[in-house]
Amino acid sequence: MSGDSEILRIMEVVLTAEIFNQNPELDINDLTPVCREIFGAATSADIKRPVYVSDGLIKRSLSIADAHDKLSANPFVAYEDFGQRMKITALEPAAQWFLKQGGLPFVSGNPALAFYFESIKATDISYKTVRAANPPFEDTKVCLDARISKLIGEDEKLRAALDLVIVNAPEEVEQRLDDLICTAEQMAIISKIQNAISHRDFLQRHRIYEVGKLLFVGPPGTGKTSLALAMSHTMHMPVLEVRLSMITSQYLGETSKNIDRIFELAKKLSPSILFIDEFDFVAKSRVADDHGAMKRAVNSLLKNIDRINLVKNGVLLIGATNHPQLLDEAAWRRFDEVVEFALPDEDMRKNILKKIMATFNCALDYQQLASQTEGFSGSDLRMMVKEAILSALMDKRQAINNDDIQKGIRMVKNRDAIRNLNWI
Repeated sequence: MSGDSEILRIMEVVLTAEIFNQNPELDINDLTPVCREIFGAATSADIKRPVYVSDGLIKRSLSIADAHDKLSANPFVAYEDFGQRMKITALEPAAQWFLKQGGLPFVSGNPALAFYFESIKATDISYKTVRAANPPFEDTKVCLDARISKLIGEDEKLRAALDLVIVNAPEEVEQRLDDLICTAEQMAIISKIQNAISHRDFLQRHRIYEVGKLLFVGPPGTGKTSLALAMSHTMHMPVLEVRLSMITSQYLGETSKNIDRIFELAKKLSPSILFIDEFDFVAKSRVADDHGAMKRAVNSLLKNIDRINLVKNGVLLIGATNHPQLLDEAAWRRFDEVVEFALPDEDMRKNILKKIMATFNCALDYQQLASQTEGFSGSDLRMMVKEAILSALMDKRQAINNDDIQKGIRMVKNRDAIRNLNWI
C-alpha cells in the first residue's frame, strides 16, 4: 500500500468520525463495517457519540502504524497526546482537501461521507444510493447472535429449536443471486415478494395475507436450496434452514413441540426466512406411518404453516421438495406460489457454465459443451467443472482444456450410472 493510499484511508475514518458526531440523524448503517469496528460499534446497534479515532484503533483495524504521524502535515487534523486521538479542526476545508487528494472513490463507498458531500454539493454521488449499497448492521452475524442470546434469555424453550435448525445471518450466506442463473419465473417471484415486503402495511390494512408461502419443486441439484439461501442476502433476512426428517425426535411426543418451537423462533427473529427442505417427508408420514404421535406432529406442522404469515409475522416460508407428486392436497394448498426448478435447457446450461468458469483460464466452446451435457443439473455442471480443474492441477496446469472437461463429463455420467444400478 502506498503512503498516499494510507493517508487517504486514515483520513476517511477521521472525517467519518467528525461527520457522524456532528449529525445525530446518522445511524450505524451510515458507517462502513470498518468504521463500525474502529468506533466500537461492531457488536451493538446502540452506538454512543462522540466516537473517537486513535492510533491504536487504526493499527488494529487497518494495519497502519503511527497514523497521526502520517497526517502530521495536514493542517486540518489535530492530535491529542492524551488518548492518542485524532480530530478534525475544520470540517469543510478538510473535506475539500480529501477530495483534491483523490478521496472521491472513498465517498462512493461510505454513506456518512456521501451524506456530508451531498449536503455541501461537492460531488454528484447520491447518499441514498451509497447507503443502500452499504452492508446493513442487521445482516451481520454479530447482530443475529445478540438477538438470539436475548431470545434464549427470555425463553429457554427456544434453545431446543436452535438445535434443530441451521441459522445464518445474511452476511454468512455464500450464495448470491448474481451467482445464479434463474428463470424468468423465479426472478418474478423474488420481485413479487420484495414488493410485498415493502408494502406490508398496505397489505395488512386491506387484509391481504395470501403472500409469502413458496413451494420450490424440481429434481435434485437444480438450485432450490441455493436460491432460498441467496434470497436471505437479497432480502436482508436471516435464514432458518430445517430438514423435516431431522426434527423427528426418537421420542415422538417431542416432535410436535419441536415444530412449534421452530416456527416460534422464526417469528421471534422476523423478518426472516424459514426454509423447510425435504417437504415431501410430510406426505410420506401421513400416508405410510400409522403412529398417532407422528400424525399429530404432521398436523402440527400444517397448522403452524396456516398460522405463519409474511404480512402479519414477517416470515417468508419456503418449502422444497424433489417429489411434488407425493404431496397431498392438504399440504399442497397451503402454499401461495409453486415455483418450478426444472433441469436447465441448453441455453441455461451454457450460461451456467460461463458463470462457473468466469474466473478460470480456459478457451472452451460453451455452446458445444451445453449440447454435450443434456440432462445435467446445475449441480452436475459444477461437479464436472470441479473435476476438470482437479485434472488440470494434477497435470501441473492452471489452464483448463477440453480434455479436462471431457474427464469431468465422464465422471458425472459414471456417477449417474452407478446410482441407477440395481444391486438386488
